[in-house]
Amino acid sequence: MQIQNAVHHPRPPVPPSYPPEPPRRPAPPPAQPPPPLVGGPVLYAAAPPAPASDPVLDRLLEERIVFLGREVDDEIANRITAQLLLLAAQDPGRDITMYINSPGGSVTAGMAVYDTMRLIRPDVATWAVGFAASMGQFLLTAGTPGKRHALPHARILMHQPSAGIGGHATDIAIRAGVYGQMKREIAEITARHTGRTVETITADSDRDRWFTAAEAQAYGLVDHVVTE
Repeated sequence: MQIQNAVHHPRPPVPPSYPPEPPRRPAPPPAQPPPPLVGGPVLYAAAPPAPASDPVLDRLLEERIVFLGREVDDEIANRITAQLLLLAAQDPGRDITMYINSPGGSVTAGMAVYDTMRLIRPDVATWAVGFAASMGQFLLTAGTPGKRHALPHARILMHQPSAGIGGHATDIAIRAGVYGQMKREIAEITARHTGRTVETITADSDRDRWFTAAEAQAYGLVDHVVTE
């Protein structure tokens, strides 16, 4: 009987025994600040980033020139108001020049700038460049009499303030009353600065009223059209 040689197959090594790893928890998302409450006092609001300093605007400010070159909102109104107060404190006897190229914007923000223009001692000479509409036109016309200018190809637009009103009936009535009061105030101020009647301003601003620089001068919105 033949005996075949036995073949030895080595067993694979047994891995050492370790306790199982606990499942990893996903990283929590970064914390986000809660949004401000709408319709009531703002309990929390993230501070907006500070605007970067513009060397051109800073240089103009050194020459007592303020530039309104965007929509009128609270941010730009606060900046221009601060600039007017600063220049008035530096030298109450020297004029301040305001260049305006703006499509308009918030009535309350524009009124803040207007009230400051009336408050400070220096005269504020206004210049329309490009486009002065709505609150841009209002601030242009509110410049010191005799010192309101328009460049020859500027366009000026006058119209009544607009407001989106919605919500409960009582709130609509309240807001409509405030809107009507603002409309009357703007018409009365514009009439005083142009020499026209409140009724004329109210009728002419009921719809968009466009002016060339020369037409704005004839209407009383500006005093001079400067060609060179």
